[in-house]
Amino acid sequence: MITLKDLAAAVGVSPSAVSLVLNDRHHGRVNAKTAERIRHAADDMGYIPNQLARGLKTKRTHTIGVLTDQVASVPFAGRMLEGLQSVAWESGYLAMIIDTTNRTELLKQSSRSLLQRDIDALIIAAQYHRAVELPVVPPTIPVLVLDGFPAHDAVADGVVPDEHGGAYEATRHLAQAGHRRIAFCNIGGDVYVASGLRHAGYVAALRDHGVEPDPRLHTFLNDTATADAYGPMRALLDTPDRPTAVFCFSDQIAFAVYQAASDLGLRVPEDLSVVGFDDQRFIADALRPGLTTVRLPHHDMGAWAAKRIIDRIHGDVTGPPQIQRTRCPLVVRASVAPPPGE
Repeated sequence: MITLKDLAAAVGVSPSAVSLVLNDRHHGRVNAKTAERIRHAADDMGYIPNQLARGLKTKRTHTIGVLTDQVASVPFAGRMLEGLQSVAWESGYLAMIIDTTNRTELLKQSSRSLLQRDIDALIIAAQYHRAVELPVVPPTIPVLVLDGFPAHDAVADGVVPDEHGGAYEATRHLAQAGHRRIAFCNIGGDVYVASGLRHAGYVAALRDHGVEPDPRLHTFLNDTATADAYGPMRALLDTPDRPTAVFCFSDQIAFAVYQAASDLGLRVPEDLSVVGFDDQRFIADALRPGLTTVRLPHHDMGAWAAKRIIDRIHGDVTGPPQIQRTRCPLVVRASVAPPPGE
């Protein structure tokens, strides 16, 4: 690597002068022409600052460790890393990412590997909104959970989507279009925190519009896969008192509703309105008509996480940890219309 001494020899100045210029601390100490020569020499010779050496002086490496569980391989969840990396980069930080491939036994090993590289902070990114086990880290290292919250009694900042608010917006959109028989296709069990929050938002929106929720219109599925949802969705729609609108836990389930409706001779949105959740690329924007859905704010959550953790590093945030809830906006396309006959 090109060193400060190499640059100094090439320009004919002292290494300290080179250091002052490259760290933008030369004003009043190195004249403008010499500073310009130093910068040109650095560019021409391909000088790259040694971050490790700089870290020994500043006590910071400007590196944020990021542990993920298959986040990078999920099309829409991967946008969290885009938001995180862009804000970190703009702030002069590098995000060092290790994917644990959803193997909990790798969490301790991976976090230790990052700590051995003197990271300034640690972010743990979950594949979906859930409680996250935190590895043991020194108390001087800020920790944040992205798309989740600390499990048990652990304390750390976190950022999650506002599942309740997103479901409320989706159901209100259908109610304002005139629908009263609005089904909710949800995921059963206790795997997804989002299931309960979205159901609560659905119920709240119905009641705010004078509609008492009908348990017969609340369907539980075992999985979000389109193939698994098709049968239950067809059964829901193939009844004399079928719903006039369906709010789905995910866009993949909404895709199954489209398929079932088509096979039953029902048109979307003329005979049946449909709203999804996720705004998943290649599904929500590819269906015809386009699917009205709730967008998971993955990019915004990643950006907030990076800013928050950097503020913690610099001491700009000193209060107790918080869980930030990020708004899930409604993306209106063409899958909602007034009920048939109205």
